[in-house]
Amino acid sequence: MKKISIQGIKFDEKSSYQKGPKLAPPLIREALNCGSANMYAENLVSIENSAIDDKGDFDIAEYFDIERITKKHLNSGAKVLTLGGDHSITFPIIKAHNEKYPKLDILHIDAHCDLYDNFEGDKYSHACPFARIMENGFAVKLVQVGIRTLNTHQAQQADKFNVEIHQMKDLDLSQIPKFKNPLYISLDMDGFDPAFAPGVSHHEPGGLTSREVINLIQNIDSEIIGADIVEYNPNRDFQNMTAFLAAKMMKEILSKML
Repeated sequence: MKKISIQGIKFDEKSSYQKGPKLAPPLIREALNCGSANMYAENLVSIENSAIDDKGDFDIAEYFDIERITKKHLNSGAKVLTLGGDHSITFPIIKAHNEKYPKLDILHIDAHCDLYDNFEGDKYSHACPFARIMENGFAVKLVQVGIRTLNTHQAQQADKFNVEIHQMKDLDLSQIPKFKNPLYISLDMDGFDPAFAPGVSHHEPGGLTSREVINLIQNIDSEIIGADIVEYNPNRDFQNMTAFLAAKMMKEILSKML
């Protein structure tokens, strides 16, 4: 069985609006382990499994330390699931994956495309990771689901990089394609409607239900080789609702990775 390493990346220096996501990793684990629920995903796979190794949390001094830490875990032969952190962490994580997986597909669940060429003068902002990933050729296919903040610049970027966007305004989950290459999932917690995930920096109404995202992940039939769960901001949460949702998503994704 394939080993899976869990890493917490405590980094939110590239958040444009509010800080807080670097506090998230230990709180997601706390929700997961608090005894409120069992460790089984809905497919009857338990994540209490010797194949899963939690490497703990990492304080990040330099942005590209994220790449180095991820590479170290990948080099041990494991798949890597990351708890973030703001969405800027996804670029160095995918950069680390490129050597091992030169042909990679990405499923990106988010309210935002994160395709800005640069944002407020920072090309590594949390609003830019997918522009960096695509211009470097680190993904063959990028499919984005839940988008509801498209503007002209990002629409042009999506055309330029041949990104497949499933906007909320015309969402049909049955139209999500089958992936041909090893798949990486990047789940931004603000992809959910704020009613389900109040603990995010950017409340963007009109989003996905928790059931829709769970179904989307359960219906994937390609090999998931890595994932991240990002942009949970505990400073904004209500009675840990978002922490528990992130923990639920962690279980569902890990069970698919196993």
